[in-house]
Amino acid sequence: MIFGDSLKKNKILLIGGSGNLGSSIVKSKLFKNLYSPNKKNLNILNRKSIRKIIYKYKFNLIINCAAMARIVDCEKNPFKAINVNINGTYNLVKEILDYEIKYKKKIKLVHISSDGVYPSIKGNYSEKGPLGPYNTYGWTKLASEFIVKFINKHVIIRTRFFDGKKIKFKKSANDIFTSSIEVNDLVKKIKSISSKNFFGVINVGLKRHSDFIEYKKYNPKLQSCRRTDIMKGLKVNLAKDSSMNLNLFNKIKKKK
Repeated sequence: MIFGDSLKKNKILLIGGSGNLGSSIVKSKLFKNLYSPNKKNLNILNRKSIRKIIYKYKFNLIINCAAMARIVDCEKNPFKAINVNINGTYNLVKEILDYEIKYKKKIKLVHISSDGVYPSIKGNYSEKGPLGPYNTYGWTKLASEFIVKFINKHVIIRTRFFDGKKIKFKKSANDIFTSSIEVNDLVKKIKSISSKNFFGVINVGLKRHSDFIEYKKYNPKLQSCRRTDIMKGLKVNLAKDSSMNLNLFNKIKKKK
């Protein structure tokens, strides 16, 4: 169990706690009564393991960070990406729905999605804007969103994040624009959204910026380059402008 100072009476299940975002949530200690089982005890590809944990602890809130997220890996092994990101989400949602029917009690599900569900060409995408993933990862995350929407009390967070401590590379593109956010700042925003009486899809991140400008804050020696430079030798497509409209988040965060 991890203890913090928010979400007072909720018992919270964190899935994917060993990943970059999940481990940051655990380390933050911002969430009270947080349980983060390892993959041996809860595997989203194993419905029995999900059922055992959910039925035993009767959570009020589940935060799902589990995903196959590396774009290159998803392109190399798309069927594994489908299995983890889509089938894994289905397993979780099915077990939640069965639990809700049996106990007549609703569970709030916060599902971490991606800005990759947008076309990522023109930027300033709103939650109701056009959808059109540009790679396998984006398509699997979009499919997972449709599954999550079967849960009555769902929150789908579309985001892009990075770990400031891992900006070790030498160059970054000055013409790739995103709303990417440092992972520890994202954790704080997830806490804020989770504690609000909000359900639906929401963009979470920073105002539009180039990758280079944002990453340079964490690596002063970082050099500027072009998107085409990064794409040389890569067999995956990269976003041009995946920046998101954050008006809804800014509106929701003001509510008590």
